[in-house]
Amino acid sequence: MFNFKYYTPTKVLFGKGTELKTAELIKEFGGKKVLIHYGGGSVVRSGLLKKVTDLLDEAGISYVTLGGAVPNPHLSLVYEGIELCKKENVDFLLAVGGGSAIDSAKAIGYGVTNEGDVWDLYDYKKKAESCLPLGVVLTLAATGSEMSDSSVITKEDGLVKRGYSSDYCRPRFAILNPELTMTLPNYQTACGCTDIMMHTMERYFTNGGNMEITDSLAEGLLRTVKENALILVKDPKNYDARAEVMWAGSLSHNGLTGCGNDGGDWMTHKLEHELGGLYDVAHGAGLAAIWGSWARYVYKDCLPRFKKFAINVMGVADTGSDEETALKGIEAVEAFYREIKMPTNLKELGVNATEDDLKEMARKCALGVGGAMGSAKLLHEEDMLAIYRASLG
Repeated sequence: MFNFKYYTPTKVLFGKGTELKTAELIKEFGGKKVLIHYGGGSVVRSGLLKKVTDLLDEAGISYVTLGGAVPNPHLSLVYEGIELCKKENVDFLLAVGGGSAIDSAKAIGYGVTNEGDVWDLYDYKKKAESCLPLGVVLTLAATGSEMSDSSVITKEDGLVKRGYSSDYCRPRFAILNPELTMTLPNYQTACGCTDIMMHTMERYFTNGGNMEITDSLAEGLLRTVKENALILVKDPKNYDARAEVMWAGSLSHNGLTGCGNDGGDWMTHKLEHELGGLYDVAHGAGLAAIWGSWARYVYKDCLPRFKKFAINVMGVADTGSDEETALKGIEAVEAFYREIKMPTNLKELGVNATEDDLKEMARKCALGVGGAMGSAKLLHEEDMLAIYRASLG
């Protein structure tokens, strides 16, 4: 077991009707001029955006709006948001939507309060010293960004997708009403469930320290999401299933399931970032498409964890060798992905990558992680390329 820091300052309001507290919370945390940042589509069509602006109008809170956040949120919109905030003297950010709107809002918050180009943070050239305060009204359970210290942005020039983490960007509050996720297409719900599980699995498959209580929390979270994801395939309006998934999403990425270990592996995410950057695929689907190839490449170097996962999470019987059990666990994950209509390779994802594409992704991935990364197994550029090749299907 390793020493650890656990810091989760986000105030959470969970349940039906909690979005009605939005203005009250903004005032509680000192917001006087707000940028409401959102994507578009469902937030507008569902009437949620108007409900939020009406609440702010009634409370006498000034605001400006910026829509257009997309999956794999773009740096160009971040720049637009930074300029708008400076022009309008915005002192608080409100993200209404899913992880893309939240991540984009975090980047805007960094850009307003730190000198220079905000991309320098994501390009690891400097560190943040502050961020505008922000709150969240969540509409998609997936990234966990509503309680996390991280955000991921795509720079269109060069198709580079990078993440940056610091405690400065942790939301002051998060409003979680599972009803707000009921308008999502089944595919997006499944992508979200995959991402939630992967945030936990990245921390679980490690060779660096573990705590039994943390493992138990992680395994319980994984089983819960798996079970409720299958319910939502058949019954998308099931409130209890959506509530379980939504709370699991927040807990999966606020640091809880990594307490006592070395921080986790994170190479599946890093490999997927290059897929998302080059092909603009849905993040959860990209993770599903790459995970099996990553797992088969590294499991022998992290065999006790893969065996434990197979038995405790995927329900594999402990009857064969450790390797056989581990491989059955990997196969069980892929079978689950297929049940919720997620891809298990690049072909199923709809990506027809050339050898040159694979090499370019491996090169960018290695560059993005500083040469090599991984806890289950340390991966270098040649390893990354081998995993991409194996994932072709």
